[in-house]
Amino acid sequence: MNPSEAPDAAIAMLDAEGTVVGWTQAAQQLVGYSAGEMVGRSAAQVMPSSGGALRATALAEQCRAQGGWSGTMTVRHRDGHVLTLALRVSLLRGESESLRWLVSVTGIGALSSAATDGSLRESLLAHAPIGIVVRDPQLRCTWVNDAMELQDGIPRDRRLGSRLKNTLPGFEAEALEVVMRHVLESGITMVHEYRAWPPTDRRREHVYSASFFCLQDADGRPSAVCSMSVDVTGNRRARERLAILSEASTRIGSTLDVMQTSQELAELTVPLLADHALVDLVESVPFALQPGRIGAANGRPPVLRRAGLASVDLGVLELPWVREEVIDVHPASPFAAALRTGRSHLVPSLDADTQLSPWVHHDPARGQMVRDSGIHSLMVVPIRARRCVLGLALFGRSEEPTPFQEDDLLLAEELVTRAALCLDNALQYARERAAALTLQRDLLPHRVRGGAAVEVASRYVPADMDHGVGGDWFDVIELSGARVALVVGDVVGHGIHAAATMGRLRTALRTLAHLDLPPEQLLAHLDDTVRRLNEESEDDADDPEPVPSVVGATCLYAVYDPVTRRCTMARAGHPPPAVIDPRGGVTFPDMPAGAPLGLGLGALAFESVEHELPEGSVLAFYTDGLVESRDDDLDAGMRRLSACLARSDRSLEDLCSEVVETLPARTHFDDVTLLLARTRGLQPAWVASWDLPNELTSVRTARHLTRRQLRAWGMDQLVGTVELIVSELVTNAVRYGGGPIRLRLLQHSILTCEVTDTSTSQPHPRHPRTLDEGGRGLMLVAQLSRRWGSRTVSGGKVVWSEQDLPAGAIA
Repeated sequence: MNPSEAPDAAIAMLDAEGTVVGWTQAAQQLVGYSAGEMVGRSAAQVMPSSGGALRATALAEQCRAQGGWSGTMTVRHRDGHVLTLALRVSLLRGESESLRWLVSVTGIGALSSAATDGSLRESLLAHAPIGIVVRDPQLRCTWVNDAMELQDGIPRDRRLGSRLKNTLPGFEAEALEVVMRHVLESGITMVHEYRAWPPTDRRREHVYSASFFCLQDADGRPSAVCSMSVDVTGNRRARERLAILSEASTRIGSTLDVMQTSQELAELTVPLLADHALVDLVESVPFALQPGRIGAANGRPPVLRRAGLASVDLGVLELPWVREEVIDVHPASPFAAALRTGRSHLVPSLDADTQLSPWVHHDPARGQMVRDSGIHSLMVVPIRARRCVLGLALFGRSEEPTPFQEDDLLLAEELVTRAALCLDNALQYARERAAALTLQRDLLPHRVRGGAAVEVASRYVPADMDHGVGGDWFDVIELSGARVALVVGDVVGHGIHAAATMGRLRTALRTLAHLDLPPEQLLAHLDDTVRRLNEESEDDADDPEPVPSVVGATCLYAVYDPVTRRCTMARAGHPPPAVIDPRGGVTFPDMPAGAPLGLGLGALAFESVEHELPEGSVLAFYTDGLVESRDDDLDAGMRRLSACLARSDRSLEDLCSEVVETLPARTHFDDVTLLLARTRGLQPAWVASWDLPNELTSVRTARHLTRRQLRAWGMDQLVGTVELIVSELVTNAVRYGGGPIRLRLLQHSILTCEVTDTSTSQPHPRHPRTLDEGGRGLMLVAQLSRRWGSRTVSGGKVVWSEQDLPAGAIA
């Protein structure tokens, strides 16, 4: 058969000390290091920097003990990112019993579609008993593995130092040497199938498939040609296996759900490989918890949970072999041995295998089921990743009379390895998603209360598994004077960094809210906070694990006053709120959109608007995940939301649930956050307000008015304390203000005393010296108050103080 070009293979050749002595162009393409950078240096150079040398030493010791190694390993690319690769390390022998190691990549997820056939071939070969020969530029054999002698019957001593035509006479040897010379001259990897009659089986023609690769030295010049050959006499069977592997690349790992991936593995193998397939995961894996390492002394084997099941017999699916079932593994069974050692177990004939007897007696129901199903041959393959066993895959034959053979086990191991990589990715993602979700839920308010101003309800629905947790947040903040701040925001991005950034912004916003800044000023300060976070991220760009920048965020901030029934709102690139009047009419107020946070545009980028709301109105604050999707435009989402909110005559909790239930049935790609607030008005009887002239006599008047009002409200216990506070606040207003003064008392869940003056300077407590006659007023107010502070208003400021209501007072 004529030779054909194949995708280049990532191969490295190491000496006994782990020094690289040969390198391929594909290895450079995979990890970024050229032959000149690797040849002559330790292979530990491509290990991740943290413990790379130790891992390389441990691997070398393991290879020497076992005569080779195969499994997954993390490798560091030249630009710093880490790759997870399936590798095989093969032992080669030379003259005088010298040793070399051939490291080949057996699974590369990043190969192009054009390389599919070749990568599948190489993947299969890397897991089969293959013959490996390395020849120098004169095509003399310098290194060979033990499997080559088993393949063609030629002793190693006879092969070393000889050319191919001296050990394989005839036309095929000449043709293969032509191919090898072309590989050395061009550097192109080639595949060639040839026929031969090995000494071990002269009466039967065998067909071999050989792949030839060019190894480079430190100068990037060809130093050797490596051939990897396998007996493909059963060509049809080999092609069937290649087809199964090809199908596996599209059918296994379609989602990041470990249970779904397990089911995909089971369904792929039936009936292509087995008549029955079970996939059981260690019980902690579906909960994103890492299982124990291979060989750990844990006593009893771990409990398993059935994650995948497929069978040619539909009746099997109705028996105890069901998904989600918890499986106890008998310590004396081959299943426990596979979990403990991480090694596969092949049972060609089930009747002849005495290792299954303890398991059959331990679980008679399933033992009888095995007998009834007619399963006569079994394979147990551990699912391994990161030196841990994630579970087991069991394959059985009942309808197919041919028992499982070694090549069936090799194919099963390859399929399970591919599934293990998908499961490991899903496990790592699920762990990060669970951490982000936990972080976000801990940072979001667990219980929102609107005080006397609003009745509130909320919903938060995280994004689907494929997109991860986002940076949505909401908040309800009780302010002075019975007012309340309503907030909803959205940080760009997904994952734990978005959740952490959301927590930082929520904390910053709560701090700014308690400063009683107007909405547009608050957003300007928050915009500056996001900009500074981005600058910090840029300064940390050289960090090996830099924190991603915030890039941007959106926010809607509103303050509602139940006394005036006015709501002041401003937004920073966020969707506008919905306002539902008491009759069910839904409007989206026309208000400036504002720029997203993080652009550093300052206060001019934001503008507040004020709306007077009838008592019983409902405000709906939400994030774009509620109204936007990949299939529906924004207008359609707004119409859907408006139609649902129009039914506002029901409780807010029910309304929240109905709005969320209107989301499309398909999974959503962004978080969904909804905050509903039904406005209340403070009864006029619980508000007392007086205008006072700016003169000292107003202090006595204010004390008298306060005393009379508190007694009318049944708060005689507070008269002395509040009179003293009012006296101090009005005195300061007369002393430092130049215009009229307003005194206001509010009774809601607490008692609030407010004094308004025309001065814009904010009060600050001082620490007076012993002989000072003044400066103790605000310190006295702070000691007598539950809470006190000041806020800026149009034309001046308000200084306020709060008191807890006495027992028996009407609130």
